[in-house]
Amino acid sequence: MSEAVIQLVDVVKSFKSQVVLDRVNLEISTGRTTVIAGQSGQGKSVTLKLILGLMRPDSGQVLVNGRDISRMRKRQLDEVRTNFGVLFQGGALFDSLSVFENVALPLRERTKSSRQEIRERVMETLALFDLTGHEDKYPAQISGGMKKRVGLARALQLEPRIMLFDEPTTGLDPTKSMEIYQLFHRAQERFGYTSIIVSHDIPKIFNLADQVVILQDGRMHRFNNPEDIHWSDDPGIMDFVRLTMGQIYQSEQMER
Repeated sequence: MSEAVIQLVDVVKSFKSQVVLDRVNLEISTGRTTVIAGQSGQGKSVTLKLILGLMRPDSGQVLVNGRDISRMRKRQLDEVRTNFGVLFQGGALFDSLSVFENVALPLRERTKSSRQEIRERVMETLALFDLTGHEDKYPAQISGGMKKRVGLARALQLEPRIMLFDEPTTGLDPTKSMEIYQLFHRAQERFGYTSIIVSHDIPKIFNLADQVVILQDGRMHRFNNPEDIHWSDDPGIMDFVRLTMGQIYQSEQMER
């Protein structure tokens, strides 16, 4: 098994009287894809924020490459965050910047690359994501699926070792969602990053997963195979299957 790049150890996180995560444990292996699912309010986005160090647990440890980020000071935390790339729901593009400038932004802000080096790097990435010819357009001039591709292109400019995806197909129709999933698969194969995907798009998203984590009533249920979810005898997971996956679930390998 691959070495764990992220570990949650006995993590507790509450908001007033509501316990969102109750002594949860999780290991995420290097170069693999983990899908985090669960009904609304079960702590999916909270888990991402803990991994990024945007929130601190009430107790327990959040380890990134063996270092507990929950006890780090800002300078140390900023250093660890250089390992991460993040793709938000809407892509979080800057409306006043062109596609090219959006993708170039991390290189301008975080590296000492020359203007020519930045241009070559950005144009290479745009070509990889079928965005050649759209570099001078603005976010308002491109489709929702294209915005996702631009967001991913930007997130990968600094070659992160870990990519976090927060509901990456929100607002897309099923066909566009499948295209985005296929893009994620190709990008991960090319760049080799560890991938953590929070998604409501069930069960299709499970086809990308090396492991699936379902959050339910403060607990994390881990499955190495999506089919195993359907056969769980846990009452909470049985309800989840009934509401989101239907009475009969058969995973199909996504065309790649």
